[in-house]
Amino acid sequence: MVCLQRILRDRKQLIMVKKLGFIILALIFVGICTAGMLYMHLLSWADRPVGTAGIEKLFTVSPGQGLKKTAEALRQEGLVSDALRFTILARLDKKDKLLKAGEYFFSTTMTPREILGQLVEGRVHLYRLTIPEGYNLVQIAAAVAAAGLESENHFLDAARNPEIAKHFGIEADTLEGYLFPDTYYFPRGLDSTTIIATMVKQFRAAFKPAWEQQAKELGISVHEVVTLASIIEKETGAPQERPVISSVFHNRLKIGMRLETDPTVIYGIPDFDGNIKRRHLETYTPYNTYKIKGLPPGPIASPGALAMEAALYPAQSDYLYFVSKKDGTHQFSTTIKEHNAAVRKYQLRKKSR
Repeated sequence: MVCLQRILRDRKQLIMVKKLGFIILALIFVGICTAGMLYMHLLSWADRPVGTAGIEKLFTVSPGQGLKKTAEALRQEGLVSDALRFTILARLDKKDKLLKAGEYFFSTTMTPREILGQLVEGRVHLYRLTIPEGYNLVQIAAAVAAAGLESENHFLDAARNPEIAKHFGIEADTLEGYLFPDTYYFPRGLDSTTIIATMVKQFRAAFKPAWEQQAKELGISVHEVVTLASIIEKETGAPQERPVISSVFHNRLKIGMRLETDPTVIYGIPDFDGNIKRRHLETYTPYNTYKIKGLPPGPIASPGALAMEAALYPAQSDYLYFVSKKDGTHQFSTTIKEHNAAVRKYQLRKKSR
């Protein structure tokens, strides 16, 4: 009888264990199914944009900003519908610690997964900066500030810093002439030195090795090439005239004749108001080529590649003078008599009119 009771008790326990196991398996199965459904729902959510209107918004991720704060900011901006799901998506994809700081342009037509991808890849918004040929440091600094990249004063301080010029291997006290004119794209938040580094790198890429050899053959330094090129750039209205204008300056330098070019005088005038006067031509400054012989101490602007090429490869001519025809071109002359006649024809008559 005791044995029978024991058998029945063991049988009941076995049945209970089996029931418990079945319940556990059922719960596990339900859990797996629920998790699978939630995961599929998350994947569906991750590939569905918050809207179809295509509203673009500038979104900023600050340095050190965590995933939760970023997700909540995205929700508040209306770029994702759920901060928690965005956080889970990033963690499941093991990208929660890979978000990069910066400014981004996101659209309401972008999916959460696309937004996450841009944040991880660091595809920040780039600001366009165009530096025309012939811009000087003051104008370049103004352009940098207008692009929203750096303050004008901070950029000027860096561009005029002899130590920074030395760091980039520039044989001058400033970077005047070496910030290559081009169109650049920069993210916001860069310091002036980084922006300058990109422009100097572009200058070095433009200045061909063959040009360095040509400079040696002419007996002039790279700094003198850039200086002369900057003057050619400022004097040129018609691009095809660059080599001819260059020949005038080369011819004058060969015979020890002063360059007598107004753009250098203007560069040496503090707060120039746009109206050059006789007293300016008669006032000594290191850049007044009516008073000094040879080239000024440095460039007066950033020359483009064609101006530098013209400085190195001038046209063959006997010209010593040129005067503006007031149409962007010049009249070139070999003698002072011819030059005076050209001045009367193209300058004095038009003034009298």
